[in-house]
Amino acid sequence: MKKYISILLGGLMMASCVDTVLLPDDKTVDEDFWQSKSDVSMMVNGAYSKMTGADVISKLIVWGGFRSDELCINASANTAQDNISQNLLKIQEVNIETTNAFSAWAPVYSVINNCNIVLKKAEPVMSIDPNYTNGDYETDRSQMLALRALCYFYLVRTFRDVPYTTTAYMNSSQDMTIRQLSPDSVLINCIADLEEAEKNALSAAASGWQRVGWINKEAIHSILADIYLWRASVMHNPEDYKKCVEYCDKVIESKRANHVQGPMETVVKEYPLYNANEAYNEIFINMNSEESIFELQSGNNSGLCSYYFKYKDNNSTYGYLRASSIFGTTGTSSVYASGNDFRYWMNTFDVGSGAGSFDVRKMIAQNTYNALPTKGIARELRQFANFRQNFIIYRLTDIMLMKAEAMTQLAVDKADPILRSAFNIVQYVNNRSYDEAAKSDSLKWNTYADVQRMEELILAERLRELCFEGKRWYDLLRYNYRHVEGVDYTTTLADMEAAGTPLPKNHNAMLDLIGRKYTEGAAARKAKMRSEANLYMPIPRSDTDVCDWLKQNPAYSDNDQFTQND
Repeated sequence: MKKYISILLGGLMMASCVDTVLLPDDKTVDEDFWQSKSDVSMMVNGAYSKMTGADVISKLIVWGGFRSDELCINASANTAQDNISQNLLKIQEVNIETTNAFSAWAPVYSVINNCNIVLKKAEPVMSIDPNYTNGDYETDRSQMLALRALCYFYLVRTFRDVPYTTTAYMNSSQDMTIRQLSPDSVLINCIADLEEAEKNALSAAASGWQRVGWINKEAIHSILADIYLWRASVMHNPEDYKKCVEYCDKVIESKRANHVQGPMETVVKEYPLYNANEAYNEIFINMNSEESIFELQSGNNSGLCSYYFKYKDNNSTYGYLRASSIFGTTGTSSVYASGNDFRYWMNTFDVGSGAGSFDVRKMIAQNTYNALPTKGIARELRQFANFRQNFIIYRLTDIMLMKAEAMTQLAVDKADPILRSAFNIVQYVNNRSYDEAAKSDSLKWNTYADVQRMEELILAERLRELCFEGKRWYDLLRYNYRHVEGVDYTTTLADMEAAGTPLPKNHNAMLDLIGRKYTEGAAARKAKMRSEANLYMPIPRSDTDVCDWLKQNPAYSDNDQFTQND
């Protein structure tokens, strides 16, 4: 039985071509397993556990952060002749091959298939085990629908045109021919699943780690807000921006309703955020904080550890990735406007010390500061063994800034009151990172009093607040799409190519932001990212070789490298 479950959860590689993987055909074992509430719980927990695995976490970091301007490969890792460092180097050089390990979508499809199996097999258990009630089933179903939607959302933002299935694959005799859908079709299905999941979602008022470790109503509303913001940016749809604001408001109101006032809290906060000198400790050391919405629970987050802390073992002194040089100074061309911003010191090591080290500190250091340091911070780190750090998918400031972004796009002009309301949200997030003595360094309305400058401000604030959390690349893509015409999200790239439809060109300002992390060769790398297709990872060659119904992203030529698509 243990062997069967291990094969099912670990060996099921992908939903689009699982006939390339040996699957168990023993239906007797299958029928014997789904007999009790604990069997269902094992599979539900298995889906979450899959999300915390190094194969998934490493991809969330690379897909959502490394491709952007916030992370670079560690110079020391360039000499580490292993497959990971070589694949990272190819991505940094914008020379991605279809065999690149980070184009493998199998770990995410494994989570999806786990969700699909629960959705198929859990309901009959109610008639077998009286302890497994309809309420248990509905909450399990809600979580699996939402987790599946979240996985597909990651795949759409990373690959664009992806195979979509709700079928549970449990044996090799099943028909596994699943073709790619347009991204709009996948997102429509995700929204429908999330709306269904919302009906019986877990309450956000629960206590313990389950409050943020399981997908509850706040998390479902957060995913919906994120999807609507993405789709609005791509398709230039005001109604989707309004839906984003609507779901952000639901999350914010829930956070306000469930806020527990602290003993030193004398006034009711407009948004229940920690103070500047408390935030790092509560969010990234204690974890499962009041500000958190959904974070992947991990007793040993080896994926995050390898990429930000120690790449191999306790003897290595670096992770595969480090913060780019834009984090090392303050000013208009940097991430931070002022050295009085607590995040300037908390997000990276040795900032401003003159040592030139910009290693990631967030989620790595086990210490915080009650006051702003007067010199660079030494590398005071967590223990390597059983590296315990949850990976946060959503937290309150993320939702607040999503709302501000959507409101900014809904503003007619600089005189529109909604623009000032959006600024007030960003200012609130920014202010919380300054102590009272440094509040004068915070944002001023007159500096950002038009739509374009507000859009740029929000993009900058999200980088300050959410860096290294797997958000930046997707933020840049939304920014890009809002300034690009001719995008057709209802059609796959392969169909566009077959029809002779020109691929949309990317926004130069977005490419300039990506290019600023390079000390040399920025222009050449930008030239490789001119069209929409270049923004997405290739379909894994191992899959296209055996699944002739899978169509490769046209940005990738026969020699597996990016083409310019001029």
